[in-house]
Amino acid sequence: VQLQASGGGLVQAGGSLRLSCVASGNSLTINNMGWYRQAPGRQRELVAQITRYGSTTYADSVKGRFTISRDNAKNTVYLQMNSLKPEDTAVYYCNCFMGGLGPYWGQGTQVTVSS
Repeated sequence: VQLQASGGGLVQAGGSLRLSCVASGNSLTINNMGWYRQAPGRQRELVAQITRYGSTTYADSVKGRFTISRDNAKNTVYLQMNSLKPEDTAVYYCNCFMGGLGPYWGQGTQVTVSS
């Protein structure tokens, strides 16, 4: 199982980015998919997650600014990030559960928000 994340970059505060993550390498059904982030010196934390049927959960710090979505036909999960703040700077990781196994992790994509 491989997860390939993309879409990170450098953006000014108040700007937007859209992250994508594609899962491949296994024909089993993908269940929950999610995004986590890890800032320097801090533990990895949940940003948002989504079930196969579209139910979502968000960290309080991103509610109202970030939106998670998925395309089951493409085995892809997205994270639309608006009104970005410097404290959103981190490496963002996607993960998924597949056929009851996991979590499987992507390689991470850097998001840097300048003030």
